[in-house]
Amino acid sequence: MADASLLPLALFVLTSTLTPGGATTLATASGAQFGFGRSLPLLLGLSAGLATLACIAATGLSGLMLAAPSLQLAMKLVGTAYLFWLAWKIGRSGPPHLQTKLASPLGFFSGASMLWMNPKAWAMTTGAGASFAGLVNHPMELAVLLGAAFGLAASVSLAIWCWAGLVLARLLRTARQWHTVNAILGVLLAASVVPVWLP
Repeated sequence: MADASLLPLALFVLTSTLTPGGATTLATASGAQFGFGRSLPLLLGLSAGLATLACIAATGLSGLMLAAPSLQLAMKLVGTAYLFWLAWKIGRSGPPHLQTKLASPLGFFSGASMLWMNPKAWAMTTGAGASFAGLVNHPMELAVLLGAAFGLAASVSLAIWCWAGLVLARLLRTARQWHTVNAILGVLLAASVVPVWLP
């Protein structure tokens, strides 16, 4: 596997984990309310949940994709449509809802289970399993690759959102500022799909 072939995967994973969603909003709210240290178990749980979800999606789907290439095309189409819709939704969104008050920081298992129930996470990992199955020769290799990629990217992006919670709440004071930031993230998410369709 050439390093160049990993660039589309890296762009896809980084962009999809950095864009706002349930996990990033929860990390941001927890950081704003409890600080980074007390939010760490939640961040680790969210990252582990996404990594395991990616492993399972890759293991099951890649075998099906090898047996039925038309299914891979269908999954690419569905995944691309969903991610374009998500990019549009993110690009048009305003400030995150940080007014949710948590009595205490959520823990590791709360974070992991939240990811397992998150439709965005299912769509991301399933789409990645279908789109990037050609990078490796075996479903287990794909599971390790995607699990590591999503786990690492989620750890980095959730840490950024957690630290940014208090900072963003202080710096971005208007809905227009939030709209600008979210529009940029939406464009990046949409752009991450393009390399999947290039030869």
